[in-house]
Amino acid sequence: MPTAVVTGANKGIGLELCRQLAARGDRVIAACRSKSPELAKLGVRVVEDIEVTDRQAVGRLAEAIGSQFVDLLVNNAGVLSRDSLEALDLDGIRRQFEVNAIGPLLVTSTLLPKLREGSKVAIVTSRMGSIADNGSGGYYGYRMSKAAVNMAGVSLARDLAARGIAVLLLHPGMVATSMTGGQGIAPAESAANLLARMDESTLEDSGSFRHANGERLPW
Repeated sequence: MPTAVVTGANKGIGLELCRQLAARGDRVIAACRSKSPELAKLGVRVVEDIEVTDRQAVGRLAEAIGSQFVDLLVNNAGVLSRDSLEALDLDGIRRQFEVNAIGPLLVTSTLLPKLREGSKVAIVTSRMGSIADNGSGGYYGYRMSKAAVNMAGVSLARDLAARGIAVLLLHPGMVATSMTGGQGIAPAESAANLLARMDESTLEDSGSFRHANGERLPW
């Protein structure tokens, strides 16, 4: 039975990923700051009080996993703050960097002993982190943090290639969650697309930046 670890698992895309992974028979470890009633109903293993920017908290996640190997690590936890040039929230920008960019790096580094040849690391990023695709500006903290995690993902792909571990950078699409104000496709559709990309990926795809629909995205 494959083991999957999902961060930011209490709602939105993370919740749906847990739901669909469990439904197909995977062993799911759902990491979150606090579990939602919806997550509690799934019957998966929930590890609470996991702040992905806190080294001790992520260490507790590693301890909770124990001796199990992780076949799929999904770095899904993320935050978005709406900022503009006229109203820069520097604390908010820093927070987005910590969660969106540093968090996946810390989680992956800490859980590295749990990964093995054939394991996959997925980072749920955003096409808003694409420099070439930025045609509207704004969202400084979110765009910058997602561009940063894209770079981290490529470096991880290079560093983990010799171990046979693939790293995927995936844009989930515009998804109707609290982060987007309910606009976009259903989380269930996005999660299904993301899992399809994870399932079909190989080491040859490692370090690539893709839409959940399979489209390659520009850096």
